[in-house]
Amino acid sequence: MNGTVQGALGRLAVAVALLASGATGLAHAQDRVAKSNDPQTQTAVADYNAGNLGAALSEFHQAAVRGSRLAQFNYAMMLLNGEGTAVNVDEGKKWLRKAADANMSHAQYVYGKMYDDGEFVARDPVEAHRWFLKAAQQGHVQAQLALANQFLDGRGTERDNKQAFVWYKKAAQGGDMTAQYVTGSFYERGGDGVDRNLNVARAYYAAAAAQGDPAARLKYQQLSAQLRDQKEVKPQ
Repeated sequence: MNGTVQGALGRLAVAVALLASGATGLAHAQDRVAKSNDPQTQTAVADYNAGNLGAALSEFHQAAVRGSRLAQFNYAMMLLNGEGTAVNVDEGKKWLRKAADANMSHAQYVYGKMYDDGEFVARDPVEAHRWFLKAAQQGHVQAQLALANQFLDGRGTERDNKQAFVWYKKAAQGGDMTAQYVTGSFYERGGDGVDRNLNVARAYYAAAAAQGDPAARLKYQQLSAQLRDQKEVKPQ
């Protein structure tokens, strides 16, 4: 396997684990994202977590053929990562697309990220935007953040700070630390259709700080002091 492909697989693995909440193992991570009532998919998840990769691969494939979105996604990722088999990019992309077309939001996000990063495919921010939007509209937090970044940068779509704020705020409300910080900065400065509100800005900074963002903690402290000073200055 060449270095470029290894790098691509590594980044996809990170993307897959984003919603795992600390869970280990790709299949188990995705079971948290999109639960399946299909017995064979559940068996495949158990085999994957037990390290029985060959059995898991076969079971995911059988369930994927029957239409299980979770099985399609996990089968795709095992093929792309070369788990239990040799790397098979073409088949991996095919099954990932099936899961995305079946409206699995995390598959849509990962498929969009593939185009945004230019991994396994030619970089195409417009195509990435299309898939991020599909996933974001279903409430996928990482897709909402990715979409907001695209609107802010004008990548894959027209630059639109108002739309960027809409999606940053949704991602912030979904608990994303980066989006909480950026949403706080929108409220701190105002503009782009956002009314300046230091109290609301401080609340978003506090949320990000609680998740360990040192810059947000500093902003929270600064705004707290500023609001306290404003309160203490009374008109004569």
